Amino acid sequence: MKQLFISTLLALTASAWAQAPANVDVKDAWVRATVAQQTSTGAFMQLSARADTRLVEIRSPIAGVVELHEMAMEKDVMKMRAVKAGLTLSAGQPVELKPGGYHVMMMDLKGPVKAGDVVPVTLVFEGKDGQRSTLDVKAMARALGNAAAAAPAAADHSQHKH
Repeated sequence: MKQLFISTLLALTASAWAQAPANVDVKDAWVRATVAQQTSTGAFMQLSARADTRLVEIRSPIAGVVELHEMAMEKDVMKMRAVKAGLTLSAGQPVELKPGGYHVMMMDLKGPVKAGDVVPVTLVFEGKDGQRSTLDVKAMARALGNAAAAAPAAADHSQHKH
């Protein structure tokens, strides 16, 4: 019995170690609630790494496709594009995923996202040593009219297609 307890404890410790986040803190995670027939939405948060790392993948069970996107001005036109190479997080330098800048794009939604819903998001980080780790985040859905969640019209992704 004692050996079983020790084996179980070691297995749980190893599992927790493998799932440990890559020294990244997440603050103010939220997702924009959707309206009827909307098939995409954005997720936003602040990331702070204690050691240099990269955000290399994002997943959520509420969407068929989840990508890191960037909004940027190009010749007086706001353009959005997927960031395929990941996002570098320098130690001690907070990075804001926000409307009108870097953000998480959730497409092919499996259902509506209502204000007050808690949306699970999994962030995958890669350290300088190539080791990957995950961090599970619970993001609160906010209504479009919420002043804190409002974004410039250029950042509206309701008609976004890939």
